[in-house]
Amino acid sequence: MGQHSASNSAFSSMRESSLHSAIKKWYFLDGDKLEDRVDGFIVDIVRGDLLIEIQVTNFSAIKPKLLRLLDNHKVRLVYPIPRLKWIVHKSTITGETYGRRSPRKGCLTDLFNELVRIPDVILKSNFSIEVLMIEMEETWCNDGRESWSRKGVSIEDRKLLRVLERIVFEQKTDFLKVLPEDLPSPFTNRDLAERLKIPVSQSRKITYVLRKIGAIACVGRNKNQMLFARIRVNACQRKNLARYSL
Repeated sequence: MGQHSASNSAFSSMRESSLHSAIKKWYFLDGDKLEDRVDGFIVDIVRGDLLIEIQVTNFSAIKPKLLRLLDNHKVRLVYPIPRLKWIVHKSTITGETYGRRSPRKGCLTDLFNELVRIPDVILKSNFSIEVLMIEMEETWCNDGRESWSRKGVSIEDRKLLRVLERIVFEQKTDFLKVLPEDLPSPFTNRDLAERLKIPVSQSRKITYVLRKIGAIACVGRNKNQMLFARIRVNACQRKNLARYSL
């Protein structure tokens, strides 16, 4: 699946973040319908019988809409994760700007920060999700409007620079692709955290979602740690675990 250009006027009238708008523009194909009304909701892109919704953050906000649409339609949720991020600092006093590359690199496991909000949506047979690993520019402005934790710096805008990779999840077994091949069976949250080099709090989100959708099961305990194992899959399902589309 590739992207085609759309008329600038089709997008300029939409009031949305730069990142959301740019992803919509990148994702658009000839023949798609933009901002079309379906069952009382405005849908970002309608492609034949597939409804495409782009959500850059906070899956809780779109959950009711997804559940309603999934009753009668196939829905794909598109979610960007910034693998590379450039931060541009902007001064409201001097007007000067300077940029730097963020030391943090986003990874696929970041998806589970949002999936913990919608495990019941994932179970719907009409649902799929596509992760876009992107390079992004984020503009910070010292306007004093943000909370004290950000020292008065607010995020003014986020811009898409390029899409690096696309990863599609269509079945519950597809989500097992986040588990490393050298993970022991059974495994603990600590085992998962160590192999993925993430905090245990993050690995707990992963196992929570995978348990909720029936991709792994709790098979016991080792002292105070839960033990998990993959649900056995058939040959057809196993092929789907490597479904990456670029």
